[in-house]
Amino acid sequence: MDPKELHRTFARPGNASIPPQSVLWSAAATLWDCPMIRIFRCLALAALTFLVAAPAKAHPHVWVTMKSEVVYNADGTATGVRHAWTFDDMFSVFATQGLEAKEKGKFTREELAPLAQVNIESMKEYDYFTSAHAGGDQVGFTTPTDYWLEFKDGLLTLHFTLPFEKPVKAKDLQVEMYDPTWFVDFSFAEKDPAQLVGAPASCKLAVARPGEAQTQTQARLGESFFQNLAPGSNYGAQFSNKISVTCP
Repeated sequence: MDPKELHRTFARPGNASIPPQSVLWSAAATLWDCPMIRIFRCLALAALTFLVAAPAKAHPHVWVTMKSEVVYNADGTATGVRHAWTFDDMFSVFATQGLEAKEKGKFTREELAPLAQVNIESMKEYDYFTSAHAGGDQVGFTTPTDYWLEFKDGLLTLHFTLPFEKPVKAKDLQVEMYDPTWFVDFSFAEKDPAQLVGAPASCKLAVARPGEAQTQTQARLGESFFQNLAPGSNYGAQFSNKISVTCP
């Protein structure tokens, strides 16, 4: 099943019918043939096509609510970023379609382990939607560790740690999270969106969210606008969520 064809089907004017349950299950099964680097988009496009009886909407198509931690060593160096990303209900439901579970509607960490691995591997090409700079210089990340999925109250939450390539000691550390294409909308949780773990007491943390008015304005753009973005476009940077850490 071609994700582009799914998207065209959904976007067709007047298409407000929901296929039979057998078609939905078939679509869910074929999603696993999608390249891993596009699992978010495969799931989202299929969910949009088969679960929503309404005209197509423009970007974004997946919503993620974040809580993030900047982790420090005892020597005062920052070692990485620990994320907890909660996906919207539609994505969560569709992503778990067909997964075997001992108890209906509930999934253990072990049952979700294969999906967690797919999620992590799919994000590699997108640099895990996370970037960091220390003292103005870019900081690289290594392969994520301690990753797992949690299913609670009908929502999937992906937990993972992004270690820095090497420990960082800088007076100014910046971490940003966003999808360059704005297919996925990232936003900080309203309560406790970010915190420092093990940092020196003198270090201070601040968060910055994208402007609400800006987001609402951009959301009115038609889907064709996003389909025509040039390859490598960094359009989504304007919706970046930022963590700033200052250590005297």
